[in-house]
Amino acid sequence: MWPKIIIILFLLLIIYNLGAGLYYMIVDKGQSKRTVNALSWRVGLSAALVVLVLLGIWSGVLAPHGIGR
Repeated sequence: MWPKIIIILFLLLIIYNLGAGLYYMIVDKGQSKRTVNALSWRVGLSAALVVLVLLGIWSGVLAPHGIGR
């Protein structure tokens, strides 16, 4: 149960940072680094999520469902 909650929280944070980047891009009109910071966080969180999922599969906490077999 906890791994699914953590994955969902990561996805929500990624979506929030994507929206924040869009908002800062529209509001600031390129005058500040807030857009770059928000999108950098999004990329970092996405990479961390991929690593966590791979570690979860490797350790056996997460199990792939086997679509395509």
